[in-house]
Amino acid sequence: MLNKIIGLVLSVSALASLAQAQDAKPIDVALGDVSLNKVAFLVAEDNGIYKKYGLNIRQFITAQAADRIKRSGVSVPNEFIGSNERDLNAPISIGGGSPLIFTMTTDARAVDRVIIATTDNSARFHIISSNEITNLEDLKGKRLGYSVSGSVSHLMALAFLKNKNWSPETDISLMSEGMAFTALKDKKVDAFIGSEIYYTMAGKNGARDLVDLSDYKIPLAGSGVNVERQWLEKNKPIAGQFLQAMIEAYALMRNDRQVVRAALSKWYNINDSKQQDEMYAQVVTTPEKPYPSVEGISLVMQLFTHRELKKHKADYFYDASLVEQLDKSGFIDRAYAKK
Repeated sequence: MLNKIIGLVLSVSALASLAQAQDAKPIDVALGDVSLNKVAFLVAEDNGIYKKYGLNIRQFITAQAADRIKRSGVSVPNEFIGSNERDLNAPISIGGGSPLIFTMTTDARAVDRVIIATTDNSARFHIISSNEITNLEDLKGKRLGYSVSGSVSHLMALAFLKNKNWSPETDISLMSEGMAFTALKDKKVDAFIGSEIYYTMAGKNGARDLVDLSDYKIPLAGSGVNVERQWLEKNKPIAGQFLQAMIEAYALMRNDRQVVRAALSKWYNINDSKQQDEMYAQVVTTPEKPYPSVEGISLVMQLFTHRELKKHKADYFYDASLVEQLDKSGFIDRAYAKK
């Protein structure tokens, strides 16, 4: 009898959340690149988790991200791609802390955002090379590609060079817009920094998965939840609900490989089961408690030295209070305890 009562209470609660989501104002969420770091948000959408927390979310992959990954053979369905205007105006952006900080301090058009969670706090990128390069030392004197200035791949390139005591002026050439298999095949670069969606495709593109940068233990202000600063001031409870949905989605991914496979197939058009499983292997490395990566933000401020960045202290760029609330309340532990 007690179980029936509990089930009824939960059903009523679920219906109330669904009604709340239907009545709620739509919130745009921009997914800033095509990678495993964004899959939890796809899972939250596809499995009704946003609605469970009373959220009416309209999320999309940014036009720039869809265009960049297309050059390496992954075609995002058109219905999931945003526009340049929507990309800029979304109050919630899912992307790297490094490009956020760099853009805010170099581009007068940048939206003023703050990092409220980091789901990628240590380097998991690889260096993918042509087959002519057989070992790490062969990279010296060559061209290493990354996406754009200030990006996580750019930060990883600089951190890697610092670790090797190599200079971008004399020892290696760093090439923007070089994070693509087309750049490798056209011999525009000799190697590039890439996420799991790239290194799991290396073999089929005639390339070599040369270096796993996770071996270097580089702290990272990687992918996470970045929100418009003024929007956050007025909508902290909604931002907290969004983080709850994200955490529950990550917990679900840990326990159900199929939801990840389904999202990769639907949103990224990735249907190769071997590639799906290789990407899924990274799910367990995601931190359960996604506090903003203070160490990673500090590294950004070490490796990029432009004047406008130096005007700020690290804490200007993040707000850990929402994750802290969820942690202290026991919500995160309960989410991962569910089987």
